[in-house]
Parts: sequence; structure tokens; C-alpha cells
Amino acid sequence: MATRRIREYLDGSGVRYLTVGHQPEYTAQEVAQSVRVPGRQMAKTVVVWVDDRLAMVVVPATKDVNLDLLRRETAARDVRLAEEAEFADRFNECQLGAVPPFGNLFGMETFLDRAMVNEEKIAFTAGTHTDVIVMRLVDYTRLVRPLPVRVATAVARPHTHAGSHESLVASEAD
Repeated sequence: MATRRIREYLDGSGVRYLTVGHQPEYTAQEVAQSVRVPGRQMAKTVVVWVDDRLAMVVVPATKDVNLDLLRRETAARDVRLAEEAEFADRFNECQLGAVPPFGNLFGMETFLDRAMVNEEKIAFTAGTHTDVIVMRLVDYTRLVRPLPVRVATAVARPHTHAGSHESLVASEAD
């Protein structure tokens, strides 16, 4: 399963992290609230087409990806959301909608929104709807080498906001 693959990668890289199990949740904000991680530290992974290549965009759970901004930031001719059928075979170890933000492990470029680059920690689904990994952002960026972009925008629909919760989980991940 993808959770094991990510854990083996982190262990092999000497990275400290915390794995948190939770009841099944399906949106990044619901997951953040469930594991009591601030929404600004919970990664939402979105798979997109940037011209003719698949890529990942990672934004805080409290935000959405603005495709027009991504097009401008990457100087691409065309940017669009990828349909699940277009990338499901790359993530056959992952549950649908639980892609971890490790494009380097899946042969994809990764873009990280600048709203997250000053956070101490990053949390993300680890390939399932019941597992989250929390780790230091500096370790994540060292391993994944995401390209920083400014593409996050306010969510288009109301969500439960988990960003104000302080977290035992986040403090235990040191």
C-alpha cells in the first residue's frame, strides 16, 4: 500500500515523522479537523496537466488551486485539472482521492504553494482515507524538491475550518 511505500521512503531518508490513523475522511479539511492539524499545514494534493505533462500542485487544505495563476507561474500554454482516469494507473497503490504529495515517487513534477513554505510542518494523506503523515516541512522540501508557486486561492465553497485548532499531533511530530 502507498502508506508503506511513503514510510519506507521516509525511513530510508532518515526523516522523523508521525503517522496518525483516523476515521475515514474524504476532504483535506475534514482530515485536518479529524487529526487536529491546522488547515494551513494540511496538504491538499491536486493532479493537473501542465501543457502535455502531469504534475502535482500542493496547497493548504483551506485553499483551492487557481489554474490561471498556475498557468502564469509555470509559463505554460495550457493548464487544466486532470481527470482521475488520466492518472489512476500512476497511483494504483493509493485509494482514489488520497494521493500523497510526493510527485518524485510517481514520476511527476511537484509544485508547492508559497502559502505553505513558511509552515514548520506539513501533514498529508498517505495513500488512504484513514492515514495521515505529519513531518517537518524542511524535510519534505529536501526530499521532494517542489517548485514554489503562488497559486492558492480562497475556497469556492464553505468548509469546516480546522486552521484555528492547535494540535497535539503537530507538536508530537518533532
